[in-house]
Amino acid sequence: MKKSVLTALLTAFALTSVFITGCSGAAKNEPAPAAPAADATDAAPAEGIGDKTTFTVGFDADFPPYGYVDDDGKYVGFDLDLAAEVAKRLDLEVVYQPIDWDAKDMELESGAIDCIWNGFTMSEERMDAYTWSDPYVDNSQVVVVAKDSGINSLADLSGKVLCVQADSSALEAIESEDHSELRASLGDLIQVPEYNTAFMNLEAGAVDAIAMDVGVAKYQIESRGVDFVILDEKLSPELYGVGFKKGNTALRDAVQEKLNEMAADGTLLEIAKKWDQQDTLVLGN
Repeated sequence: MKKSVLTALLTAFALTSVFITGCSGAAKNEPAPAAPAADATDAAPAEGIGDKTTFTVGFDADFPPYGYVDDDGKYVGFDLDLAAEVAKRLDLEVVYQPIDWDAKDMELESGAIDCIWNGFTMSEERMDAYTWSDPYVDNSQVVVVAKDSGINSLADLSGKVLCVQADSSALEAIESEDHSELRASLGDLIQVPEYNTAFMNLEAGAVDAIAMDVGVAKYQIESRGVDFVILDEKLSPELYGVGFKKGNTALRDAVQEKLNEMAADGTLLEIAKKWDQQDTLVLGN
């Protein structure tokens, strides 16, 4: 998405309060650990949620730092912490439901999940497919390379092998008209199901670069402790939001109200700092 479009989107949100439109990939197909419950409060149920007692969040279980399975087999992540706090304030029990990313729309339409909340990109193609929260994170698409690769710009990718996650915003960016020359110049474009495989390929020298979200890139580089760097030149800006079933404005409004509260009282920033995502926040800024 061009910078002008990003600016227009943010302005539209601020002036009209219209909630519009991770990127993400296929989730692990493994037995789900028991989902933790948010602490109950004495607050009355928020207007618009009816008789709901749970808040079921659909997410990709292999997309750190937004949502993933830790070494203890628990679901953790920045977005999951946000969802738990929202559920607590709504006096609902949060349920973390890992999903096959390719089946996310079916899960949402069937009512198996209440929302998609896991680095979910508000792309132009998705704007009319969901009822969206306000954007809360700007997580640009970037390129990761080995420090000694000699690749210092997008132009240096000519003839190189670029790796992306299937059905990701990075893939959309690479295949967009804005990057048609870059795409044509590549030696090859390889798609993988998740970023762990992408980084294994980069470490082994099987690929020359990875296109991905900057938040995920920072997490992967820091956790692996290897000499990878992020190019200064970005592929595209990217807004993250919470996606609800088209027309479900009541639940969206209830969740948005709590997110706004969290931005106002500092809780949103506190959770973002826990996951080193404070520089990406746009809600409340």
